[in-house]
Amino acid sequence: MADNIYDAIVVGSGISGGWAAKELSEKGLKVIMLERGRNIEHVKDYVNANKEIWEFPHRNVRTQQMIKDHPVLKRDYPLQEAVVDLFANEKDCPYTETKRFDWFRGYHVGGRSLMWGRHSYRWNKWDFEANAKEGIAVDWPIRYDDLAPWYSYVEKFAGIQGTKEGLEVLPDGEFMPGMELNVVEKDVAKRIREHYKNSRHMFVGRTANITQNHEGRVACQYRDRCWRGCPFGAYFSTQSSTLPAAMKTGNLTLRPFSIVKRVLYDKDKKRATGVEIIDAETNQTIEYKSKIVFICASAFNSSWVLMNSATDIWPGGLGSSSNELGHNVMDHHFRCGAGGKVEGYDDKYEYGRKPVGVYVPRFRNIYDDKRDYLRGFGYQGGASRSGWGREVAELSIGSEYKEMLCEPGDWSIGITAFGEMLPYHENTISLDPDKKDKWGLPVLKMDVEIKDNEKKMRKDMMEDAKEMLEAAGVKEVTTNDSGYSPGMGIHEMGTARMGRDPKTSVLNGNNQVWDAPNVFVTDGACMTSASCVNPSLTYMALTARAADFAVNELKKGNL
Repeated sequence: MADNIYDAIVVGSGISGGWAAKELSEKGLKVIMLERGRNIEHVKDYVNANKEIWEFPHRNVRTQQMIKDHPVLKRDYPLQEAVVDLFANEKDCPYTETKRFDWFRGYHVGGRSLMWGRHSYRWNKWDFEANAKEGIAVDWPIRYDDLAPWYSYVEKFAGIQGTKEGLEVLPDGEFMPGMELNVVEKDVAKRIREHYKNSRHMFVGRTANITQNHEGRVACQYRDRCWRGCPFGAYFSTQSSTLPAAMKTGNLTLRPFSIVKRVLYDKDKKRATGVEIIDAETNQTIEYKSKIVFICASAFNSSWVLMNSATDIWPGGLGSSSNELGHNVMDHHFRCGAGGKVEGYDDKYEYGRKPVGVYVPRFRNIYDDKRDYLRGFGYQGGASRSGWGREVAELSIGSEYKEMLCEPGDWSIGITAFGEMLPYHENTISLDPDKKDKWGLPVLKMDVEIKDNEKKMRKDMMEDAKEMLEAAGVKEVTTNDSGYSPGMGIHEMGTARMGRDPKTSVLNGNNQVWDAPNVFVTDGACMTSASCVNPSLTYMALTARAADFAVNELKKGNL
């Protein structure tokens, strides 16, 4: 647009940014979406999507050079040849850790919508009420009924496969036909339901993988290579879904390599006037002006933008007047559960590579169940037969060994718990005044830890898993705890929470910054608590809701 003036600016192009761009442009606004990283074009740039393991130089394992180049990414599973280029370069974009925090970021068009696990669950009514009932942090300014129609709205467009179960703890949504459990998963699920008299449930995980052709996208091909980018568009991402819809309107401009440095703020009008960016390739500083700004850069980066804005008025940045900006960091703690062997199915096989396994919804601290900790957890997992990569104890070399590995091995099943982390004020991110990134910008400093509540919960997360599997007839069940550090769940939330009072929150019930009502934050930063289910579907619903509100307010002249 002439003179870099738009109706709306969207900062970030991940799940939330993509939805903001789609909704605002479809409602007739001229929108620019600013992404700090490179462009990745749908299909064309999914360079590893169709490669077999043997086509990777190092068979898709990490090399010593990769380990050296990625000191944070090496801490967990994302460091693989197939996807290493989809994660942020830690040398260019460092951060500091007062306490360990594993921050796995995607700096490119689409962000982590290209690499996410796709589990898509609605929050339940208790999730929005728990803070107020338990005296934790602050009350959510909305309830389930406020978000329910927006859950339906985004589910219909994104495409969520699943089964209706009629459970209060995990509300049903607008589902495409659900993927089938394999034979062992079906039988284990049945035995758990019978043993616990329908008080515990196991069913297929609800994921953003379409099982029917939808919006120009082709149904899932059961390749289970989702995070390399799907040439069929079978899972929801910015590239497969929201970006094409936004581009179709003719109202969207996409600008990659655009690092948003700060929001421009008019202290007299108490409104944002736009943003200032640094071109990541040329280091040129450019200003873009707009009527509204949607900050969707992922939780921590969105708060970074606010912290770096209007510091002449608020030393802590735009939205810091409550002293809550940068506080209340949350994640989902996990990496513990149980697993074991399943006998009696040696004549049963799996076909295809189903990209999702089972889900067990929360059953602790609901109804009459009371524990010595607050909140609860759910499980994700699955059953499978071991393949050629297993060891055969009786054989070590020769033709018999090769023949044995041509046959499938034993069946096993495992479930891993994902637990809710409470919003502690002292869990913070802040600007590090002593360290800069490649572009001379201050980096974030992490000071986050889990506390006694989460540690108590982890005991049940393991023991309950063991008890359920044994009740279902699984043999040689063992518990496991692989160790957890905040950030490993890749569900970072909080730092610019919603609330009812500008004295105790950064955003109001419509995701507006109290100090600048034409600035909206709708990604993980806005979360007031964390639930125990994957959060991305909630970001989608909140973003669509906020965009609808913003456009209506614009029409009324209130912004």
